[in-house]
Amino acid sequence: MIKVLKQTKIYSVGEVQTIALDNISFEIKKGEYVAIMGPSGSGKSTLMHILGILDMPTRGEYFLDGQRVSQLTEDESADIRNKKIGFIFQAFNLLPRTTAIQNVMLPMRYANVPIAKRFEKAKKFLEIVGLENRLDHNSNQLSGGQQQRVAIARGLAMDPAILLADEPTGNIASAQAEEVMNIFTKLNKEGHTIIMITHEPDIASHAKRIIHIRDGRIEKDEKL
Repeated sequence: MIKVLKQTKIYSVGEVQTIALDNISFEIKKGEYVAIMGPSGSGKSTLMHILGILDMPTRGEYFLDGQRVSQLTEDESADIRNKKIGFIFQAFNLLPRTTAIQNVMLPMRYANVPIAKRFEKAKKFLEIVGLENRLDHNSNQLSGGQQQRVAIARGLAMDPAILLADEPTGNIASAQAEEVMNIFTKLNKEGHTIIMITHEPDIASHAKRIIHIRDGRIEKDEKL
């Protein structure tokens, strides 16, 4: 499903160059549950942005479902982000004075899904993450763990091929984090490909494979 080939990412500020990723290559198959783990500054967030087609490498290639991402137009990239990739962010990125179900319906609105179908699917995904009794609560009325579950439901809204989660438990308590990880395990068993960025070993251990990254290079790639 994913092939990263000899990718390098260099940020330039004036004459100063910072190598965020240094000639890395790996593949991720459909249905895998992969954690990309590393300390702050290791390059894992840069890699997440490239996998999510939010950024491009300086050198190297990225193939998604056989498509060379560098050859996509901006419109094609946006269409893939909306339909193939479900994003789950550390900061939730929910609209604060908007209900849980409206937040989940939002990606479908951009894709022009009929409103009745939007509501039906959003309700289904909120039930999957255990928030069937919070449909009409504004996101700022929910706990951190509940907000993250809304974010997961929103990530699922377009039935994406890939769920891309950036530090999904970084802003919630440990008990809520375990609930979120149980949801990820369940989704993976149902066939979802999950790629999770984290710096926490106990969170990464829920995955079936861990790609360890340090100083922009893959240090170790292990199956659990």
